[in-house]
Amino acid sequence: MTGPGARPAPAARPDPPVAADGARARLARYAGLAGAVLLAVAGYLGGALPAAPLGTTPVSIWQGRHGPLILGAWLLGTGLLVGAWWSLRRDAPSTGWVYRTAGLWALPLLITAPLGSRDVYSYACQGWAYAHGIDPYANGVAEAGCPWLDTVPSIWQDTPAPYGPLFVLLAALAVLLGGGLTGTVVLLRLVAVGGVLLAALCLPGLARAAGVPTRRAAWLLLACPLVGVHLVAGAHNDAVMIGLLLLGLLVLVRFPGRPRGLVVAGVLLGLAVAVKASAVVVLPFAALAAVLGRYTVRALLRDGGWLAGGVLAALLATSLVSGLGLGWVGGLTHSGDSEQWTSPPTAAGFVVDYAGALLGRKPDAVPVARLVALLLLVAVLAVLWWRAWATLRRLNDARQRVARLAAARPRVTLLGSGLALAATVVLAPVFHPWYATWPLALLAVAATRTTWFVLPCAIASCLTLPDGTNLARFTKAPGAIAMTALLVTLLTLTVTRRLRAPHTPTPAP
Repeated sequence: MTGPGARPAPAARPDPPVAADGARARLARYAGLAGAVLLAVAGYLGGALPAAPLGTTPVSIWQGRHGPLILGAWLLGTGLLVGAWWSLRRDAPSTGWVYRTAGLWALPLLITAPLGSRDVYSYACQGWAYAHGIDPYANGVAEAGCPWLDTVPSIWQDTPAPYGPLFVLLAALAVLLGGGLTGTVVLLRLVAVGGVLLAALCLPGLARAAGVPTRRAAWLLLACPLVGVHLVAGAHNDAVMIGLLLLGLLVLVRFPGRPRGLVVAGVLLGLAVAVKASAVVVLPFAALAAVLGRYTVRALLRDGGWLAGGVLAALLATSLVSGLGLGWVGGLTHSGDSEQWTSPPTAAGFVVDYAGALLGRKPDAVPVARLVALLLLVAVLAVLWWRAWATLRRLNDARQRVARLAAARPRVTLLGSGLALAATVVLAPVFHPWYATWPLALLAVAATRTTWFVLPCAIASCLTLPDGTNLARFTKAPGAIAMTALLVTLLTLTVTRRLRAPHTPTPAP
């Protein structure tokens, strides 16, 4: 896509020589397929079905009908899928092979029961409430009188919707067209699959712009077990947010400095925020991607202004069309009602509470730890943005700056966006496994090192059972202690490294 005043995108960097031999690639493909089939079987026998009992435990599942088969299929299937994904994280054979393999893995998960979470039933009830004239931002689904209330976990029955107005509209449309709970869930899954397909379409352009092999970027995102289990089978709205986010960033990469392109990109990014507010942390980095030519404050305000106009237009339009105004902002305050050690600040708060209990005190440290983490998140986001800005500014005075800026802009801004989402996931008050797909989508197309974010995604893939049971609920104390110990270790190693090599620049991830 070109036009007057637009710089051509940098030439695609050819993929490095294929390191994966055919036998190993075939083994990974069919091991992953076997894993996906086993997960689908586990979902059919004991997934998050409407009639499945709430509040189950691994023991109650084991003792129930088909219990050993359900848990066995789930554990073996997860192991096969994670292992196959991990084995080719650096050297998948080709981009086309990756798309075919990821599609093959997704097929069994597309036709099984919802897996790993019961959130899709919350979506359905929130859509039902809106479709029947009830404000889902002012009323929980229990108060709204949703006929499918018994499918929603008790912790979410009395909380307002924490999602943006665009997704509420989509959920209500699914209710109206679905004609019942089953039809609604099917349509919500199709909406999520649409988000994944949109992301798949955007991956090659973003990866080429950032100088990352397209086959590696596609493999890391599309073949990730979190995508198949939680975005496809689980029908999480994160898929829609990610698809809109990547499309908006692709438009920015193709049309920097073009007012019309910037407004379109802003609208797409605004729609992503109107699905889940987490996408807002990407906007400051998107403003950097909007600048064409030299990086100056004036250029940032000029081009960023067009982008901001598109974002605001999308948010205002969806708020007005829904008739709900800005009530969705208040719903965000309830997203942290769940307390699990998988959130690092929550885990640290638990450990302080445990220590206080040993001393006969009740410090109630979780809210404090969460507040400190949110303040730290603001500081981290500011530092990440400043470093990206400073990097691009330094290229202003470099020789052949036009070519270097054109080549550096996509990678710097996409990497900054991915790191911002990673910081948001780590420092947020609550963590669910599918949250890891937010940074994964952007780091896959921008990061040169991958293990540091691929490994947490692999671990996160093992944190739930097919019916939505969260294993973190049953490992609260040991999990909190282990997470806090990990945090302390990482902080110690980071500080030690800085002290030993204070003048050595930190390499890009």
